Amino acid sequence: MQNTRLNTLSNVIANRLRLWLFNPWRRVAVILISFLSGFFLGSAISSTAGQTAQWDVVAAAILVVMTEIASRIFYNRGIIARQAFWVQSVNSLKIGLTYSMFLEAFKLGS
Repeated sequence: MQNTRLNTLSNVIANRLRLWLFNPWRRVAVILISFLSGFFLGSAISSTAGQTAQWDVVAAAILVVMTEIASRIFYNRGIIARQAFWVQSVNSLKIGLTYSMFLEAFKLGS
């Protein structure tokens, strides 16, 4: 690839992000934010789909597909490849999404 300014800029940004995420506390913080984002996403989708009462099945299908894709990404890799940052973030997002669905189900049951 030709060494253009845009290519150099993207390489510098990627290297700085990689070095920034090398710190374990920042890594844990970003994974925790991913978990909380998944929790918020699950609550927001289920509550907005429940308001119209027409999109419940579609929203549930989308959430199940998202969860299955995240599981396939995480569990089809080796032990070493599971330690990649983006794989852990996707898995944390999936866990937050699933947790929020369980809490929404408990709210509806009571």
